[in-house]
Amino acid sequence: MWQSGCVCGLVQGPSLPQMAQRGPAREHRPPGGRSLPKLPRADSLEKAARPGMAAVWQQVLAVDARYNAYRTPTFPQFRTQYIRRRSQLLRENAKAGHEPAVRRQYLKLRAQLLGQRYGPLSEPGSFRAYSNSVVRSSRTTLDRMEDFDEDPRSLGARGHRRSISRGSYQLQAQMNRVIYDERTPGSVVPTSVAEASRAMAGDTSLSENYAFAGMYHVFDQHVDEAVPKVQFANDDRHLLACCSLDGSISVCQLVPAPPVVLRVLRGHSRGVSDFAWSLSNDVLVSTSLDATMRIWATEDGRCIREIPDPDGAELLCCTFQPVNNNLTVVGNGKHNVHVMNISTGKKVKGGSSKLTGRVLALSFDSPGHILWAGDDRGSVFSFLFDMATGKLTKAKRLVVHEGSSITSISARSWISREARDPSLLINACINKLLLYRVVDNEGTLQLKRSFPIEQSLHPIRSIFCPLMSFRQGACVVTGSEDMCVYFFDVERATRAIVNKLQGHSAAVLDVSFNCDESLLASSDAGGMVIVWRREQK
Repeated sequence: MWQSGCVCGLVQGPSLPQMAQRGPAREHRPPGGRSLPKLPRADSLEKAARPGMAAVWQQVLAVDARYNAYRTPTFPQFRTQYIRRRSQLLRENAKAGHEPAVRRQYLKLRAQLLGQRYGPLSEPGSFRAYSNSVVRSSRTTLDRMEDFDEDPRSLGARGHRRSISRGSYQLQAQMNRVIYDERTPGSVVPTSVAEASRAMAGDTSLSENYAFAGMYHVFDQHVDEAVPKVQFANDDRHLLACCSLDGSISVCQLVPAPPVVLRVLRGHSRGVSDFAWSLSNDVLVSTSLDATMRIWATEDGRCIREIPDPDGAELLCCTFQPVNNNLTVVGNGKHNVHVMNISTGKKVKGGSSKLTGRVLALSFDSPGHILWAGDDRGSVFSFLFDMATGKLTKAKRLVVHEGSSITSISARSWISREARDPSLLINACINKLLLYRVVDNEGTLQLKRSFPIEQSLHPIRSIFCPLMSFRQGACVVTGSEDMCVYFFDVERATRAIVNKLQGHSAAVLDVSFNCDESLLASSDAGGMVIVWRREQK
């Protein structure tokens, strides 16, 4: 019998400088250590082994499942049989009563061997189970910056050997459908972290899952200057950062109560347009209208390096390369995207390309093979990213709406049981939130659905919910110029609004979930950040 959790499927708006020149948008002012989530034990394993023992075998299976899509690319039937047999053998071994230390050692070695064979896996912006943290290198971004070889070709020797063909979207979509068709009725998507996500989210409806109501906390340290970006740290429940057009970045901690601003990162001479957490959360990269990007150590708030834009232009957006955090992509006001090596402070050779307008939004797919970039002329470009050299190759262009700014792009490899294909979520200044299907490995997009919101002027962002890939239903969240936060069910043709949060007194610019969806942060054009708490059932 198929076991849940076994298989891994796999009109033009104003610029940020114009926003910075605007006055206050409102008058009303309302009043640590990271922990990795543990994978739950399957019911059958709980009965067969002592507490704490079976969980390790479940984690071993999760590690195998995450790499399953890369085995025998031309024989998906073999992969299905392989993971089923692995599940059977691991269940049998769970009854053997091996010492926990032996099981943990096996898990570690298995993860290392698979990582060496296929390269590390990453899914930025989504929930990562413990198994993924084992696969990921324990070295931090700062460690790698200290001894990084300046020759970009050295990347090829670091285990990142997966090719575009292995990460094929066509293959992934095919595998997702096979898994979906073979599932038992009513079961959760059989991905490696399905059980963990179901345990946290519960077998409840979307409306119940996203019943955010009360305000947990309000941060107003950036009052009267827009906060264009707010984001929780990766795999973290209580560490939050936000950047402001006042030129600073705040790092906040929500627990223990009361929530506090841990530190404020100052150094940019003009507004901060965007920032990104490194995978290990030890580094923040920020971009600014002062034409520089800065690398910050989050532990003490010091600026490690300041890097000027190669074109001397305002920097408007940034994103880390998901597999190699030594590389960051930035977009500027002179229509260019650049791949920057933050270890050397230099532009990567061949890592630049020109768009039709000012670059406002960037997003990688989870393996880091495809980069999408959106500009203020209404176009979204896809680029193929060379993992060995950092070179960008322009692939496709989609005109969403001529002359309308593309302000946000978010990629997700698997949305839910009902929406199984790789997808892209796009905000454009046409009063719509757009959901696209990625149809091939060159990043070609096909419109799947649109949702009405108010957006014609502001750089509004949206997100996929981090746990939605692993349970029934799927939800996306976005800000809006009507000062509300909207939750949309992507599978509803009508009445798609699942929840609506009211409390801001200016246009809501960005939203961010923590890793277990217990908290949601939203920021607005008036400088206020609200942290919402999910209603307890």
